[in-house]
This record gives sequence, C-alpha cells and structure tokens, in this order.
Amino acid sequence: MEHRHATGAEVRLLARAGNLDRQTSGLAMGYVQANLVAVPKKYAFDLLLFCQRNPRPCPLLDVVEAGRFDPPFLAPGADIRTDVPRYRVFEKGTVVEEPADVVSWWKDDMVGFLLGCSFTFEKALMEVGVPVRHVETKRNVPMYKTNLLCRPAGIFRGPMVVSMRPMTPGQAIRAVEVCSRYPRAHGAPIHLGDPSALGIADLDRPDYGDPPTMLSGEIPVFWACGVTPQAVAVEAQPSLLITHKPGCMFVGDLRDADLEGAGN
Repeated sequence: MEHRHATGAEVRLLARAGNLDRQTSGLAMGYVQANLVAVPKKYAFDLLLFCQRNPRPCPLLDVVEAGRFDPPFLAPGADIRTDVPRYRVFEKGTVVEEPADVVSWWKDDMVGFLLGCSFTFEKALMEVGVPVRHVETKRNVPMYKTNLLCRPAGIFRGPMVVSMRPMTPGQAIRAVEVCSRYPRAHGAPIHLGDPSALGIADLDRPDYGDPPTMLSGEIPVFWACGVTPQAVAVEAQPSLLITHKPGCMFVGDLRDADLEGAGN
C-alpha cells in the first residue's frame, strides 16, 4: 500500500497489526492526526483544565471516557490502546517503556485525550507551494522544549514544546496565512526566527524528533506542539501517563478540511 494515499483507518490497522513502527508525517495525507494523552480518572479533570487553559499547544479534539477505547468524534470503532505506531508510558514522570500497544498498561478508569497535531495542516501547506522539509526527507519533525511556561492546572505545569519547520521568510508569511485556518491543529506559528528567544540553544539538538535540514536563506518557524504534555508529565509526575511516541500519531477518520476554521 502507498501510505501517502492510505486512509486514516488503513494506517490505524497497520499500527494495530504491528506493521507500522515509524512517525506518521506524510502518511494518510488529508486525514486529521492527533496527539494522545491518557491518564487515570483521578487526573482527568486536571488534564482537561490544562488543555482548556493552554489551547495553542493542547487543542482538544476528542475525549475517550473511561471504559471505552474509541474516540467518538475522530474515529468511532478505533482503539487508542493499539492503533498508534508506538507509545510512551510514563510512571511518576519517567519513561519506562515505548511499546507497540498499551493494552497491558491500560487501567479500567483510564481517560484518553486526543489533541490537535500540526501534521494535519501539512498537506494544505504543500498545496500552496510551501515545502515541508521533514516530509520531503522522510524524517520526524524536530521538537524543542522552550522557556515559555504553560498556564498550570492542578498537578500539570511545565514548559511548552514547539515543532519547527525551516522556510524562507516569504514562505513563512504564507504559512501564517494557511495555518491560521486550523486553530485546532495549533494554528499559526508562535515564533519566527531567533531560536534563543524561546530558550533553544541549538537547533541541531532537538529534544524530540530528528535534527532539521536548514538551507541557505531559511529561517526557523515554530509552532506550539502537542508533545507539551510529555514535557509537563516529567514535572507533574502522575503515577501513570500514556502518550504516543513523538511523531507517531493517532490518525483519525476526519479530513483536514473538517477542522478548517474550527475554534476551540
């Protein structure tokens, strides 16, 4: 199967069968991709409030209530325990495993949150001639912890994570125009240019993902990123928190256009 033209359901089935173990940028182009965060019910309200207070990095798309596994809005009938290529399991803020599924880790009271992802708007960028370098090079997008602090909620507090795509200044302006149409996929960039303004010392050493390939005349363009809850988990240290491995997203059945213009 040519992944670029696969449906969201086909990508999920590949992941469920253990036949997809890679980042999902460039797969099922045109389908909504999402970050996953799942916590025991005792932390669920704090996490919901954290998302509400920090809509740029954590735009809430769907909630999977305790006792069910399929996102009712994004992909009815899916299974968030098996349909992501690779997961991360945190215990008290430490990554203890990166399994292919989390069935054995799942507790009866787990609540799942699906957050918007910038992979969703990449097709729209390419359609207007704005290149997406990590898709072109078949690598993962670089992601960085910043000096920007999220608004705290309950136990959850910590730094915002950003993703970065290199562009010329003219392409960056076009990206602002395009991505502003997708507030539930992080919307417009939060910063253009000097990475030190975000507390990023070295673009070649991302905290998550792969180092970028920068060309002459390009500047770094930064978006708020749904990996933020993973950085926050290190500080909050909940007893259990399950996420996707950065870049290995949950792919839904909604199309990108379904989120266009949708507010939080």
